[in-house]
Amino acid sequence: MPQFKPLWQVRCHHEMAPLGSPPRTLPHESYPRMPKLEIEQFPCLSDNYAVLIHDAESGLTASIDAPDAKAILERLDAKGWRLTHVLNTHHHGDHTGGNQRLKEATGCTIIGPLAEADRIPGIDVAVSEGDEIPFGAFKIKVIETPGHTVGHVAYWIHEARVAFVGDTLFAMGAGRIFEGNAEMMWKSLKKLMALPRDTEIYCGHEYTAANARFALTVDPENAALQNRAKEVDQLRDKNKPTLPTRLDRELETNPFLRPHVTAIRAILGMPYAPDWKVFAAIRERKNKS
Repeated sequence: MPQFKPLWQVRCHHEMAPLGSPPRTLPHESYPRMPKLEIEQFPCLSDNYAVLIHDAESGLTASIDAPDAKAILERLDAKGWRLTHVLNTHHHGDHTGGNQRLKEATGCTIIGPLAEADRIPGIDVAVSEGDEIPFGAFKIKVIETPGHTVGHVAYWIHEARVAFVGDTLFAMGAGRIFEGNAEMMWKSLKKLMALPRDTEIYCGHEYTAANARFALTVDPENAALQNRAKEVDQLRDKNKPTLPTRLDRELETNPFLRPHVTAIRAILGMPYAPDWKVFAAIRERKNKS
């Protein structure tokens, strides 16, 4: 199985002015121009989202997972983009089912988690924690987030303030734990919680309305959650997406990220339990809801 561990390092050198010197003003045209990452999200299958990212300067285009090759190819054609990469978050078929067809149609490079390399169809590059994938003007950082599956990864682009989290984190929810355990999943969520609060979060599925209903059963007095649940209902009534979400909103309204909250602990009858055990109890309740 091919394995490639990209470890590119970029060193920034800054010219230091003497202490007490007035700040140096650069001519307008010499200010660094922030690169632009175009993101295209669209529904497919029963409740999946496909997401394309495109760096216009380099012409690179990646599909975050490959749930539906036909839908992805049609959207690429409509945008006039050529697929160069597939970034798989985990091995489940509703995230890798389009890999082979996309590779045959476009010759794209398929990247996926090292821990699941033998279960990712067509994989060319296997990545793990801390690896960085060059993508035009951007660097895509790999964050291991096991729990939903044992090798699940998320992809974070700091410059674009965006993270693609697959089935680890959802709007007001979190992924089911199929292959890992609750303590493992909680550690993975804590990694995502540590990202900048203004990070946009792209998830694999449209589960938000059901998640909001459940969230209100364990955090019913949360005014921000109450308001958000109403917003979600209005969006879904119009068949509009509720994603992407943003990390700061999740920290305020997602009970799976709030096991430390006294009110939630009181409802669960777990005032002194470790956070991961409270998280596990919330996950078990959601499984039964």
